[in-house]
Amino acid sequence: MPKITGGQLGSRKLRSPKSSAVRPTPGRVKESLFSILMERIEGARVLDLFAGTGAIGFEAASRGAARVVSVEGDREIAHAVEEAVEELGIGHVVTVVAAPAERALYRIEGPFDLVYLDPPYASETPLHLLRLLLERNLLAPEALVIYEHAARRILPDIPGYRSTREEVYGDVALAFFVAEP
Repeated sequence: MPKITGGQLGSRKLRSPKSSAVRPTPGRVKESLFSILMERIEGARVLDLFAGTGAIGFEAASRGAARVVSVEGDREIAHAVEEAVEELGIGHVVTVVAAPAERALYRIEGPFDLVYLDPPYASETPLHLLRLLLERNLLAPEALVIYEHAARRILPDIPGYRSTREEVYGDVALAFFVAEP
């Protein structure tokens, strides 16, 4: 059972949706991610695409994010995330959008300071989503985009973005990007 690793809601357990489509980000990866983001979370506007259990958005809210939008394409899973938002009492910070990521990017308003993309590892690098983030002006100046992917995957160049960092944790890798000016 995944749990929130830090902040006001630290150690609260999250019920994981009953679906093989959900692959929760491992706890040590979340802890490392939020250690890297420590200076950027307080007051940040966060977009979590492919939210799954919602854990990344919940971590951000727990650590002081001002606004979190969790996007999940599977309606049942999105409903489970909405229930968790209610249970945790963070509805004033976290909004759940039950829609495929591409459609959601046309419906939501930005800008966002942090964007976390965690698509299924077997899918192609979501270049179209990264392009839409730029086209729709959903990124704040200095926004950071984090893409979780299988460590064995070699990422292509991503038009409009500059890689700033990559971290590998066993089978999981986090690639950090900023939009090019």
